[in-house]
Amino acid sequence: MLLTGGLNSLLPHVLRRIIRCNRLSISNISGMAEGYKQASVVILHKSLADDFEKFCHANNGPLPLLYRSQPGDWKCPSLSSDSDIRTDCLQYRKYEHGACTGSLKSLKEYSEQLKDMVTFYLGCSFSFEKAVQNAGIPIRNVEQKCNVSMYKTSVPCYSVSMFHCNLVVTMRPIPESKLGAAVVATSELKEAHGAPVHIGDPGLLGIQDLSKPDYGDPVHFHPGDIPVFWASGVTGVEAIINSRAPLAFTHSPDCTFITDLEKGNVRASGGVPQVHRISQDPLHFSIVSAEAAQKIKTLETLIGIDPGERGIRHLQRQGELLGACLALSHAGSVLITTGFPTHWSHQPPEENDGPPGALAIAAMLQALGKRVAMVTDQRAMDLNKKIIEEAVQLGILKEPIPLLSYQRESANSALMFLCENGNPGRPRFDHLVAIERAGMAADGNYYNARKVNIKHLVDPIDELFLAAQTIPGITTTGVGDGGNELGMGKVKDAVKKHIKNGDVIACDVEADFTIVAGVSNWGGYAAACALHVLRRCHSHGRYLRRALGVPRSPCRRAGLPSVRKEEKLLKTLVQLGVRSGKTASLEMEVDGLPFYSTHSLMIEQLLQEAQQ
Repeated sequence: MLLTGGLNSLLPHVLRRIIRCNRLSISNISGMAEGYKQASVVILHKSLADDFEKFCHANNGPLPLLYRSQPGDWKCPSLSSDSDIRTDCLQYRKYEHGACTGSLKSLKEYSEQLKDMVTFYLGCSFSFEKAVQNAGIPIRNVEQKCNVSMYKTSVPCYSVSMFHCNLVVTMRPIPESKLGAAVVATSELKEAHGAPVHIGDPGLLGIQDLSKPDYGDPVHFHPGDIPVFWASGVTGVEAIINSRAPLAFTHSPDCTFITDLEKGNVRASGGVPQVHRISQDPLHFSIVSAEAAQKIKTLETLIGIDPGERGIRHLQRQGELLGACLALSHAGSVLITTGFPTHWSHQPPEENDGPPGALAIAAMLQALGKRVAMVTDQRAMDLNKKIIEEAVQLGILKEPIPLLSYQRESANSALMFLCENGNPGRPRFDHLVAIERAGMAADGNYYNARKVNIKHLVDPIDELFLAAQTIPGITTTGVGDGGNELGMGKVKDAVKKHIKNGDVIACDVEADFTIVAGVSNWGGYAAACALHVLRRCHSHGRYLRRALGVPRSPCRRAGLPSVRKEEKLLKTLVQLGVRSGKTASLEMEVDGLPFYSTHSLMIEQLLQEAQQ
């Protein structure tokens, strides 16, 4: 028997001959044939081959097809000059009617059956390990001389005929400081599964215990390591099992086929990817292209002007719009709240900054297929119902959104509202958004910009945001323009220092992300535009769908705001008696700024940046 020393430097055809002669005392080939591609192998009856090929194309992330043989062809001339698939994998598995019935060193005894069978060669993540190492990133399973860890997930693949299964992933612990480099290094290797499909908490993939992999070996983490998951070709094995094919063969995990192809780069489209943390509990990172990230930063800059000269530049934190919208992009169910009754002596007391921005966010979330609801003050239910109905008539919303109210009836009211049966493990919403919503100050009161206490007009919706801080899986965003809005507690020190009356009016309740704009509606328009940018980003879209299925061609403008629609909505608010925040006038203005020369121009600038 040969030992492993020096095997990583041998040429592929030499390694295959050694494997063919059964002269290796090893159980896997991870780290071997550095610089050359490896392939997962699936062999099945020719009658199933066309459907399996369609299954591969429908799930290209885990199953990038390198080559399909003809029935009975044991060679793969486009991948290797001298090979025999019956002998050139270190170990095989035999499946009969979905059950693994044995491990084999050779398939030669099945040569007669193989005459009617087709071999599929699929890209393998072993092919990118050297690229990751060349980027200065440790590969822990190679360091620990063990198999890579592989896990079944709860993420369903796209089904084709009898082929169906959940995605299987490999996991590699990566230092947090190296996450971006790992994504960049592997995104260029499309035929080796490309960029990761998940970074962070394994529970989000339905993986309960990393110490118990379904295939391979457990890999030990170093301090500061983050679990990073790539789509795995073992997904094909699961599909074979579920198909219950009468007879099929695969390579054993970590015993892939070594090709003669050098590891060139087949770069995925979409630009250089970046990694951003979007949640701490559960730990969750997202991926976006540098180009899309820059567009969203430009949107953030556009809305950051201070037309009222209130000093909001001191409240702004770079990257909050990007973080909030990445988190919203991952959310399935979003709860939005708005309403600032600053005009306490009028009926209704609400101002017209807030509802348009809230509806802009809701419209884009609907276009993205999210579930959306709105929570508001009990006294304002009728007003908001009319606003929502008009938004549907104007074509802003695809359909009415549920309108809810919240009252504190017990110590557990917020938990019961946010979670099914008050169970923190089953939240009803993934994300809470407050836009121009009166926020509770440190003394428990609610103040408008002039220090008038309006607590008697405000229901305690802040409690939902406070409760969300204790519920894993709920992220919060606050959008404001003065520091007294719900969610602005994140910048309360700056509010107290730089905003007029800030020492009294500053909101004390934090949000995970705080979007500060010259006018809060602008923050809503910018969020809608940023979500559109993410919708068009290939890197982000692939990550969202776990590299399964094919990229969707999004409708060009679906969900985006428009000057015409926003003009009609503002006219509706005026007709309903909803006044401008600063002047209390019933004119075509918001916060004392005219719609036609200020707000319409901002909408046009945001749309131009988002769509170019």
